[in-house]
Amino acid sequence: MQVIGHRGAAALAPENTWESFDVALSLGVDAIETDIQATSDGELILIHDSQLSRTTNGQGWVKETPWAVIQTLDAGLWFDPQYQNAKIPRLIDTLERYGRRTHLVLEVKQPGLELQILQAVQAFQLLDCVTFTAFDFQAVQAIKAQVSAAHVGWLTAQVTDTAIASTLAAGINQICLPAPNLTPETVAHLKAQGLEVRAWKVTDETAMMTALEAQVDGMTVDFPHRLLAVLGRSKPSSDRLK
Repeated sequence: MQVIGHRGAAALAPENTWESFDVALSLGVDAIETDIQATSDGELILIHDSQLSRTTNGQGWVKETPWAVIQTLDAGLWFDPQYQNAKIPRLIDTLERYGRRTHLVLEVKQPGLELQILQAVQAFQLLDCVTFTAFDFQAVQAIKAQVSAAHVGWLTAQVTDTAIASTLAAGINQICLPAPNLTPETVAHLKAQGLEVRAWKVTDETAMMTALEAQVDGMTVDFPHRLLAVLGRSKPSSDRLK
């Protein structure tokens, strides 16, 4: 099963920063998931929220703030003083730094950016190292239509027979569902259609175990050290990982 560090290792380090990615890699994850939005001047950056205030010392909307301002913000102090001066990374710099070190799951947070994100990945020749995801069906559909070899996953809260049919027709590879909603029967049915199943919304160990018992193909998790331990794949831990 693919262990995917959610925004790096979001329970252990400030999300969507290189510091968080490095922690996740040190634990032995199979992949790192991150979120992509654009600044007011079109730079693709890694941040989840549409506003800056929760995870930085900045204010305002990401899409209304230029990169020159965003690159000066502190994206780590809110989490812990040891991470003071962590920065919001750009996608292109992240692809260069991590693209051949791990698999990257890139979530399109702003519909309309999908082809720009795809082009950035292609420029680094990393198509085989990336999964593209989005809640917006048209975004993942557009990526797959542009490059059939792209690996894409649709994030959705629930799945119906109609949704499965649309997913298959679009050539989408993966359905991503909330862990608490999963059952072994649902997962088996989706796999029988040729779809991979990834769990998200793994907010606690109960949800993690639900996803494991359902036999998902992968899981996006804030606390990858705990999942790796359950799978018997944990590395030597330190006090911060308890």
